[in-house]
Amino acid sequence: MRKCGIKWYNLSIFFSNLSVILFLTFFISSCEKAIHINLNDAQSKLVVEATIENGKAPIVFLSNSLDYFSEISPDILENSFVHNADVAISDGMTTQHLKEYNVVADTSGNKIYFYTSDSTDVNYFVGSFDKTYSLTINVNNQVYTSHTTIPPLAKKIDSLWWKVAPNNSDTNKIIVVARVMDPPGLGNYIRYFTSVGNGPFFPGLTSVFDDQIVDGTTYDIDVDQGVNRNASIDINNYAFFARGDSVVVKFCNIDKATFDFWRTMEYNYQSIGNPFSTPTTVIGNISNNALGYFGGYAAQYVPIDIPK
Repeated sequence: MRKCGIKWYNLSIFFSNLSVILFLTFFISSCEKAIHINLNDAQSKLVVEATIENGKAPIVFLSNSLDYFSEISPDILENSFVHNADVAISDGMTTQHLKEYNVVADTSGNKIYFYTSDSTDVNYFVGSFDKTYSLTINVNNQVYTSHTTIPPLAKKIDSLWWKVAPNNSDTNKIIVVARVMDPPGLGNYIRYFTSVGNGPFFPGLTSVFDDQIVDGTTYDIDVDQGVNRNASIDINNYAFFARGDSVVVKFCNIDKATFDFWRTMEYNYQSIGNPFSTPTTVIGNISNNALGYFGGYAAQYVPIDIPK
């Protein structure tokens, strides 16, 4: 009787599990549905990347957006730039109209177009600390506006030093550490860049931070090497510097709108291809449904030479 009871007990488990499997199979199969998405061509929008930094002239890049599935080539990118726009920046007292320039971007002769100050203009000015600027763009009978502030240089790097990367067999890999002083009071936003060997300044993979946790303190933090987002990134080694590097850290105080733009932009950049990430809208600050941002930068440049 006990042996028979064991058989019936095992059979009851089997049929119980079988019923669950059949139910799940039926449920999943009944939920299958063909979904067809009609990917219409999106209407092109103006894309703005405009900045002004203390001691430097404003610089504005204008282009037209491309469809997500558009073919990308240097020629297509060059043709996306917007020419002959009326671009003006005001500091509240003086307004200067920017001039269009170009530089050769590669060996094929493709060019990058941008708008910046004409040094011969009597209204020429550069960015200053603790000042607000307005941007007006007139193109194809459409007007786009924005404003930004170059904050005071309140949050600063006190010092930089280096150390050999811990837990790494390659002693040529170096970590740069910054001691940062954050003033009391929330709302000190920063963005940082690094340059190696007098090369271009690239932003960190995560380049913007607020002071919600570190408000009013002096703290030490690792400074990852900036990344060129147009090149492939070795996710395991991108942050390190090397012995013999000459490094400059560009440490910028920014306003909330600039912080929000890059916070959401970098989140989207880092979540590409991740099916578990939450979609986030990039928060720009350009009117008239344009894409992009106008940002002010209060910049501090701090060098460090790493010996071989």
